[in-house]
Amino acid sequence: MASSKSSGLLAMALLAALFAGARCAAPPVTFTVQEGSNEKHLAVLVKYEGDSMVEVDLREHSSYEWVDMVEGEGGVWTFDSEEPLQGPFNFRLRTQKGMKSVFDDVIPVNYTIGATYAPPGQ
Repeated sequence: MASSKSSGLLAMALLAALFAGARCAAPPVTFTVQEGSNEKHLAVLVKYEGDSMVEVDLREHSSYEWVDMVEGEGGVWTFDSEEPLQGPFNFRLRTQKGMKSVFDDVIPVNYTIGATYAPPGQ
């Protein structure tokens, strides 16, 4: 009898963990390429449901290094480079509430100005 009680408790614990994991999933995030973006300048409106950004970092496809983006008005983050930028672009975010997330291959090589992109699998 103790064995069935233990199995029941284990099953309840697993269900609770699954439920908690579903509730802790990162909220949807989108990246909209802004007017003025070109081969050496990237401007992106970052929208993260329920929170605001305090830090956005960019990593080009060909790089292992993260670079800081600069926050502008209305949630637009920019980065200027002396060399042509190489997508697809990866983003690392930190929100005001402390959520940290990395999104790989979000904006493709041949992006469109005004297009909104979401991370794969979102």
